[in-house]
Amino acid sequence: MSLVIKVTNINKTFGSKAALKDVSFEIEKGKTTALIGPNGAGKTTLFSILCGYLKPDSGQVEILGYELEDPKLFSKLSALPQDAQLDPRFSLEKQLNFFGRLQGLSKSNAKSETHRVLELVGLKDNLTARVSELSHGMRKRVCIAQALINKPEIILLDEATAGLDPANAREIRNIISDLSDQATFILSSHDLNELERLCSNILYLEQGVLSEHKTHSYLGEHCYITLQLITEPHQALDYLKQLQDVTHVQQTQSKEFVIEYKAENQQFDIQLLKYCHKLNWQYRQLINGNTLENELFNKE
Repeated sequence: MSLVIKVTNINKTFGSKAALKDVSFEIEKGKTTALIGPNGAGKTTLFSILCGYLKPDSGQVEILGYELEDPKLFSKLSALPQDAQLDPRFSLEKQLNFFGRLQGLSKSNAKSETHRVLELVGLKDNLTARVSELSHGMRKRVCIAQALINKPEIILLDEATAGLDPANAREIRNIISDLSDQATFILSSHDLNELERLCSNILYLEQGVLSEHKTHSYLGEHCYITLQLITEPHQALDYLKQLQDVTHVQQTQSKEFVIEYKAENQQFDIQLLKYCHKLNWQYRQLINGNTLENELFNKE
């Protein structure tokens, strides 16, 4: 196991308000991690501590095996705040070159890095364009390009797709997915469907308290499958409990059921579909595993 982040019992207060309470977790290299929680849960405070912007009142943080203040961490971690902005008056090339120089790159290396990161986000043809000439989605991609300069090992993105149309949001998800074998991403977002696609680890913050949640759909003696029906049949819950190898069924919302079954039954999804056909049930979607929303908010 190769740890990139180790947080041990950190606490942070602002006046009488406790923003973080005895928070501990570890993140392994290459494990894209989601940081989730309601507004005011402490997510921004935690991000700020990981970046070194704030110091915890107590506890310890190690990044890539170093203390937060260690100069060896310079350029190894990057962060993109939700409200990050670039100067609308200057070209992409000029601004990204400037950020590369701030990281200690030579003039020629900063230029080549600018070209590389703009190509990664699909904006290589906009090198000389000013930020003011770009759409909102393109500006967001430029900000992500800035976070990729000098190939950081850890990248923190706060609401990277917030306010974007579906096409631009998909582009950014593809960028994160494509680069996930080169860097460890930590993503904060209110879009649980997006995080479910990208992340293997979940860190859930609420009122400064952190609980770590890892998907377990294919681990252990039991598996899960989520069935979403178009209409809700009478006594659907009872019918589903009668299926072979089913150990538990939970209705999480109208027309949606999470079914727990024995992992040894590798054909359960086919068995379930045949059962729906036999009962003349029409289904909207079948999801292998429990949805992230259900795992977090519909625990029995």
